[in-house]
Amino acid sequence: MSNSADSPQSGSSARRGSFRPVRLLTVSVFALAGLIFFTSFHTAKGTNIRTDASLLKLSDLIQERSHKNGELDESNAALRDQVEALAERDDGSTKAEDAKLAALEKSAGTQKVTGEAVTVTLNDAPPNATAKLPGYPEPQPDYLVIHQQDLQAVVNALWQGGAKGIKVMDQRLISTSAVRCVGNTLILQGRVYSPPYKIQAVGDPEKLRQALAESPAIQNYMVYVNVYGLGWKVEENGTVTLPGYSGTVDLHYAKPVE
Repeated sequence: MSNSADSPQSGSSARRGSFRPVRLLTVSVFALAGLIFFTSFHTAKGTNIRTDASLLKLSDLIQERSHKNGELDESNAALRDQVEALAERDDGSTKAEDAKLAALEKSAGTQKVTGEAVTVTLNDAPPNATAKLPGYPEPQPDYLVIHQQDLQAVVNALWQGGAKGIKVMDQRLISTSAVRCVGNTLILQGRVYSPPYKIQAVGDPEKLRQALAESPAIQNYMVYVNVYGLGWKVEENGTVTLPGYSGTVDLHYAKPVE
């Protein structure tokens, strides 16, 4: 009897030993599911987290900050004009020193520049574009948009052609200006722009056009213009005046994390 009594007890003990981890695992799964549900509810705060509403809000915020930066640039330019007007009244400098300072300001791009100008306009291709010439593959989305290197190629070519000043959209470029694209938007000196992109340069129109035509990077871009319909237009504007750069001249650079 001791053997028959021991066997069921041993078997029951074995069954409880194998059942307990399964039951604990089940409880743990339900607890984890409850934690995930609570976290999701707390994060969503009653909103539909599967929509793009948050992305739209971020886009609105970027546009708002870009507009605010534009207003601050205009305010800064007006204040700079007032400061310069006050400084010119009697700063104790000689005419030679004033002339040297004016030349430096002109080279720095902080003063207006007037002369004959050329404008280059770049634009995305139509979204339904197809290859217009035989032997070329059907376009990928990447083929149909303006890239950072396209804008940089135009700016570099215009400098190479002897431009006295360059304006991208409504902002004057200086030596520290960075033409950067994020997705299909241009970020320039704290402001955001969408295509079409207009680049205007003051200089000898013939030399500027020649520099554009001789640029290898632009020649490559022209292939996409002819095959996929990217936008490209060069026009002479007669005599125009480019505004002086009105933003900050402080250098911004990355710092190591301490």
